[in-house]
Amino acid sequence: MSRIVLATHNPHKVEEFGAIVAATRPDLEVVGYDGPEPVEDGVMFADNALIKARAAAAHTGLPALADDSGICVDVLGGAPGVFSAYWAGHKKDAVANLELLLDQLSDIADPHRAARFVSTIALVTPDGREHVVEGVWPGRLALRPSGGGGFGYDPIFLPDGHDGRSAADLTAPEKNAASHRARAFVALAPLLQNLER
Repeated sequence: MSRIVLATHNPHKVEEFGAIVAATRPDLEVVGYDGPEPVEDGVMFADNALIKARAAAAHTGLPALADDSGICVDVLGGAPGVFSAYWAGHKKDAVANLELLLDQLSDIADPHRAARFVSTIALVTPDGREHVVEGVWPGRLALRPSGGGGFGYDPIFLPDGHDGRSAADLTAPEKNAASHRARAFVALAPLLQNLER
């Protein structure tokens, strides 16, 4: 089985990506990255995805995938966006991030709570080839968290077409079929087909 490294220390992302990749390339094992984290100083999702994928490919000698993603809220001009993981400070505290975002929108009525999850995935090969794809999952923000699945902002994101259920209310197969990462992966899949088997 061939391996591809996912440039993250987040086991939730490794599991999610592994399930998505297996649907198209069951012969391709997604492994987590155990190397040093590069400084993510990009101002766009694509910048940070490339920074991480380049570092992982260089460190491991394997083809590397990196996802930079976040939630973009219309009434906040697209924020938190690239700063989603650090919205409440540099600790990467998911609960604090979620609570701060809900607090900031506490006076915003439902019709104005449009939001979208964005995932930008970079693929970098050890020989220096680079590709970037993007997936967008539209929806809106709930007034309060719901659901026991998912992670990050999932409990307050109500994706379009899911009858008011949050991303954290969805089953793993439902989320993996519809999420921003799944949508980005649709564009990525042909690129993975060209990787050596």
